[in-house]
Amino acid sequence: MTQNERVKEVRKTLGLTLEKFGDRLGIKKAAVSKIEKGENSLTDANIKAICREFSVDYMWLTTGEGEMFVETDDDFFERIDRIMAGENESRKNMIKTLLYASDADIEAFDRLVDYYISLRADNKKD
Repeated sequence: MTQNERVKEVRKTLGLTLEKFGDRLGIKKAAVSKIEKGENSLTDANIKAICREFSVDYMWLTTGEGEMFVETDDDFFERIDRIMAGENESRKNMIKTLLYASDADIEAFDRLVDYYISLRADNKKD
């Protein structure tokens, strides 16, 4: 998928018309259409505006790697609040444990997670 196609995917995912998408970026709907069709290149200013305005991940938009959207701090805090107010004690205890863990503990946990991810990737290859 090209950058231009990813722009269209963002717009469609957000349920915005060419006009409403362009309005948020300060460009005309015809310019958005030409970008999506690949008739106009995506400028650095367009890329930055899309990422800023719609919380789109810069790496995803430019290379296709990663997730389309960046989670904002507000989204993150809202999720934490829901977990802490919920009934799942395991999730609550995991968050509390990480909150009070030492730097060394966090580094060890990070290595453990990386190892687990590599094992899963190896298993998927088989």
